[in-house]
Amino acid sequence: MRPSTISKAGPLRWLAVTAIASAALLASPPAAQVQGYPTQPVKVIVQQGAGGSIDVIARIMAEHISPAIGQQMVVINQPGAGGLVAARALAASPPDGYTLFLAASSVFVSLSEINKNLNFNIDDFVPIGFVGEQPFIIATSDKLGAKSLADVVALSKQRPEGLNFSAGTRGGLQHMTAEWFRARTGANLTMVHYPSTAAALSDVLSGRVPVIVDTLSGLGGAATGAGMTMLGVAAQQPLTRHPQVPTIAGILPDFNASGWFVLVGPRGTPPAVVEKISEGLRKALADPALQKKFADLSNEVRSMSPAELAVFIKAEQEKWRPIVRQVAPQQ
Repeated sequence: MRPSTISKAGPLRWLAVTAIASAALLASPPAAQVQGYPTQPVKVIVQQGAGGSIDVIARIMAEHISPAIGQQMVVINQPGAGGLVAARALAASPPDGYTLFLAASSVFVSLSEINKNLNFNIDDFVPIGFVGEQPFIIATSDKLGAKSLADVVALSKQRPEGLNFSAGTRGGLQHMTAEWFRARTGANLTMVHYPSTAAALSDVLSGRVPVIVDTLSGLGGAATGAGMTMLGVAAQQPLTRHPQVPTIAGILPDFNASGWFVLVGPRGTPPAVVEKISEGLRKALADPALQKKFADLSNEVRSMSPAELAVFIKAEQEKWRPIVRQVAPQQ
């Protein structure tokens, strides 16, 4: 700007313009910082405590993505309220790419429906990449004496009190899957919520809560040990490692339900940062060593771009919305 222009505008106006310009520069990361990203460890929030299935997935991912991005990825456990604590932590984080969230499906599918007073918008989270999915399994205590899902439905209707059904945390996708099964079959089921699968398993094995819905990795050794039988998997095809377990779709067409995990950033994360992490994730998912570890957990890998992930999340929200809205008023 020429000196004559400054004098006409006045010194106060010139200072105001300068301050606004400076604030704009501070509000968005300088290009040099984005190009050099990351220059320090990247934190990944998970909504479970250490040892949970999401935590295990996160730590395997972090181990393999760190070399691809040139910095260590550190897992931060922030359990509570079905993912609400972790989601709030991400929403409050600066959008600089140094705090991310490995979100479970329930965060996008049911969290905002069940918690009407969120002070942030889940849909503002920035999609980065799809990390994997695990189909849900319905299993029973052998003390129940059920040999099939049809037996479970029949027994529930024969008993005035019905059957107790372990359905994970309230509002989670395990819960929604159990509610969907109840709606499709008319089974007389009472949902019993536990903070973790580990907390539920002793009651399931004892027969106190004879039916459970969870993933293979969540059930762990109990899935194939004495005292429990897997009666159905909510997938298009039987489990590769357990082909004897029938698909639920065999008796309930199109009954497909899985817990999925996606990597997201806070609102405003720069596109260049999103692409850097997304590219690193794609390289990690292509690593045979990671693929074997995920396969051992029945965690199926599907590489997606950020744009493809946004479409996937939208489709899942639409699929589950009718069930979630039936359940939400009860919360």
